[in-house]
Amino acid sequence: MVASIDILKHDLVPDFRILSENEKKELLERLRVSEDKLPKILESDVIVKRLGAKVGDVLEIKRKSPTAGIALYYRIVVKG
Repeated sequence: MVASIDILKHDLVPDFRILSENEKKELLERLRVSEDKLPKILESDVIVKRLGAKVGDVLEIKRKSPTAGIALYYRIVVKG
């Protein structure tokens, strides 16, 4: 039997979370962009499926950086 692996717990996978609607609105206002200007991630992506994110959700990605310490990135879930 093959062991089940939780991809979110792997050392090389950064931390992901789905922003609330309020957080999403604040992010778009702070960055002064519309949803179509955010970088995209496909709904078929393994991480998106694992998180249960839906089209239109914004993911916050927290990556470790040797220069910045922690770097935040954002992706909007799109069809595909």
